[in-house]
Amino acid sequence: MTLPFERRRALGRAKASEGIRAAVRHARVPLTLGASALLLVLHVAPADAQTYVVHVTPHISYPRSSRLTDDKVAHWAKVVQPTIARSEPRSTARAVTTVGMLTSDDTQNLVLVLARVEVSPTTAWYRIRLAILPNNSTGWVPERALGGLVEVNTHLYVDRKTHRMTLERDGIVVFRAAVGVGKSYWPTPRGEFYIRDKLTRFDDPLYGPIAFGTSARSPILTDWPGGGFIGIHGTNQPELLPGNVSHGCIRMRNADILKLARLIKVGTPVTIR
Repeated sequence: MTLPFERRRALGRAKASEGIRAAVRHARVPLTLGASALLLVLHVAPADAQTYVVHVTPHISYPRSSRLTDDKVAHWAKVVQPTIARSEPRSTARAVTTVGMLTSDDTQNLVLVLARVEVSPTTAWYRIRLAILPNNSTGWVPERALGGLVEVNTHLYVDRKTHRMTLERDGIVVFRAAVGVGKSYWPTPRGEFYIRDKLTRFDDPLYGPIAFGTSARSPILTDWPGGGFIGIHGTNQPELLPGNVSHGCIRMRNADILKLARLIKVGTPVTIR
């Protein structure tokens, strides 16, 4: 029995579609190809004797990264050469931001290192926490841009609702204090950050004897000097604590921040809830 031409063509297209779906489903693209697309040439549906060309975009995968920071142990490193943080661990990935060697306080810039991935026997990348808006941003930088990893076993927690600060070492609470945080219209940002630097000898007693700069930034006061970074510092108005009293910074009684300074190191992760 000979099928009408239109029926034969419809059957041929159906077989072609089935063949294309199967080819796409089972296609495997080696990473060594480095191509933007793979051409599959399928000879199907003898009734039409047509050739179908399918473009399949390969999925780029990377070796599993090793985690370097969690709730109990973290790693940080100095930025030893200016670099570009990228969205993926490869030099052609989208640029997220530039990472310099100095902070806005003119101190040595350091970054919290979250993970490491080795993309070749001679090349590795680090995923780092970025001190940019939006808060909680991360990016990938080449290993050569950073110095040696330094381990810290402390983690600082700030609860904006209860106005309490808690410092843990190896997961065990070693310090608690009442704090002041930002007012509702100048909120202290929520998220995951880290201690970038330690500053002393202020001319203004408003900041107390010691301040710690964090990677957190105010989404409101972006025009402030340095870009509106959130600090942890003392105060000359301890009677206001605890409460929502600041432009976003975390205020502590001077005696408390002096005690904190003996327990905490730069590079310590900071969680603001």
